[in-house]
Amino acid sequence: MEFSHVGLISDEARAGEVFVEATRVWITNFIQHPFHIEWLRFEPDSPVTGPLRERPHVAWRVDSIERAAGDMPVLLEPFEPMAGLRVGFFQSPDGAVIELMEYEGNPFAAAT
Repeated sequence: MEFSHVGLISDEARAGEVFVEATRVWITNFIQHPFHIEWLRFEPDSPVTGPLRERPHVAWRVDSIERAAGDMPVLLEPFEPMAGLRVGFFQSPDGAVIELMEYEGNPFAAAT
């Protein structure tokens, strides 16, 4: 498991945002941010609810989402928001929102 980024929620549009249709959220490129911050801006009709939409998350790059998640409760089932990137969101035993990610290289390369 390798630290990837921290995701913070914002209502402010930011340069270079990419739209994720599956969740109806705009995200920034955490790889380009000097402190590995990903900004998330939800469309009003986003199907994402609960802790994932209300609280920040910590993301980890893993070899296998299923192995790393273990028995943590699922907040958002694993899906592919863009080519070469698979993510899932979970709740840690102490209540933190955790994103687990499988990818090679820069997952934003195809989106820019």
